[in-house]
Amino acid sequence: MKISLLENFRALFYAPFYATFALGAYEAEGLDVELKSPSAFGNSLRALAEGGADVSWGGPMRLMAARDKDPRASGVAFCEVVGRDPFFLIGRTANPAFCMQDLLGKRVATVSEVATPWICLQHDLTLAGIAPESITRAPARMMAENVAALHDGEVDVIQVFHPLAKMMVEEGSGHLWYSAASRGPACYTTLNTTRDFIGKHPDVVLRMTRALYRVQKWIAAHEAGQLARVVAPYLPDVPLPVLTACCEDYKESGVWSREPIVQRAGLEWKRDAMLSSGAIRERLDYDAYVDTRFADAVMREDPAPI
Repeated sequence: MKISLLENFRALFYAPFYATFALGAYEAEGLDVELKSPSAFGNSLRALAEGGADVSWGGPMRLMAARDKDPRASGVAFCEVVGRDPFFLIGRTANPAFCMQDLLGKRVATVSEVATPWICLQHDLTLAGIAPESITRAPARMMAENVAALHDGEVDVIQVFHPLAKMMVEEGSGHLWYSAASRGPACYTTLNTTRDFIGKHPDVVLRMTRALYRVQKWIAAHEAGQLARVVAPYLPDVPLPVLTACCEDYKESGVWSREPIVQRAGLEWKRDAMLSSGAIRERLDYDAYVDTRFADAVMREDPAPI
């Protein structure tokens, strides 16, 4: 049986997913997993529901939004891979003592490609006692365009991920103001499927979870340069030294989860961020869109790294 795994979009912070393919972790579990590219941002749950894919990776916020809209929505997360926020605020000038109040009066370019980074930053602002609408946001542009806008002085601070953040800091064209990972757990990316697929293929879900856990252990036990070389074919536009530095930063900051359990604290932080931003209306219960059975099982097994 061939399992189709839908990629959310190509990004460096998804390196553990690429490593799972590159290291042969699925094959070691007797699985034939095909990586599929999405047709558009945000369509992964629709693809699962319509049979266009068996499993996807993506933000659990999509599961929450679907459940909030329709209590019968069947999407469910079963394995956490990115447990902290991989985005950064990069400023045009140095600001080593940054606090959220520093964004007041600044021209801020937030991420427009996907909703999650701004939803999370809005919650940071709210928790700091700042109304998100008081921030002067630049017109919606792609992250690469915002890099150019910062360089040209059109904006004061931009929200980006690696490798853009790393390259700007190393070139001296931008300065690190805030690493969103420093806020702590904020469940960012999970493996997702439908309850129907789990009901029909529980062993597949178990083996996929085991494969990811073995890769999580491998990443924890190896240097960033080794991971960079493993995933480099999936990110050919990123020079290997930059890729290595980015992997090191994401490892050190705890962006990548070391265990497959969907951390309750991180998921509830994300839920509260969605509530405060108005992205959902109901305070959804963790168990409504998380199935912990498979992560619990493989952690009890304690398999060796791949």
